[in-house]
Amino acid sequence: MRLTSKLISTLFNPILMPLAGALLYFFISPRFTPEQTKKLILLGILVINVIIPYLFYLLLRNLGWITHRDLSNLSERKIPLYLCIMVTCITLIKITPSEISFELYYFFLGVLGTLISCQILVYLYFKASMHMMAIWGLTTFVIGLSIHYHINITPLIAILILCVGAIATSRMYLKCHTTEEIIIGSVIGIVPQFILFGFWV
Repeated sequence: MRLTSKLISTLFNPILMPLAGALLYFFISPRFTPEQTKKLILLGILVINVIIPYLFYLLLRNLGWITHRDLSNLSERKIPLYLCIMVTCITLIKITPSEISFELYYFFLGVLGTLISCQILVYLYFKASMHMMAIWGLTTFVIGLSIHYHINITPLIAILILCVGAIATSRMYLKCHTTEEIIIGSVIGIVPQFILFGFWV
């Protein structure tokens, strides 16, 4: 069970969720987007939102500024979160501006809101679950796409909700978070995406 929980936590690493959101958007959306544009957007998101933060994380670990892979120490969350906020802003401005895809633009705007909320909680000495923020943000976005395009993707939404349950169980089994931290993480993953529904759904 411990090995399974670690595998689930790794597969659903929060750093991968923005890329997963873009992939699911292009899979679900009936809107025509040239293949070259899709590839450029996905490549940009991969580099800016996944590779650069991961390399920065490795640097901080080598410098001894991060001691645990889950960023369980609150003070160790501050710099990585600031970096993630910066790269999300770059993504909004340069990779997914509203003229190219307003759905993706508002998805990343919701991601930005979640990251800022998480950073505020760090300064309030509260460690919300970033895994739950990420998976619930992604799930809420997919629900929004279903409503926006009037598409029945219930099986996909059901799979994502099962993933939510698996991730929550894994994080609690590994004793990475309390129930309260799981719940608060879920709330700040859902709420920014849900608030932005009024602008694009």
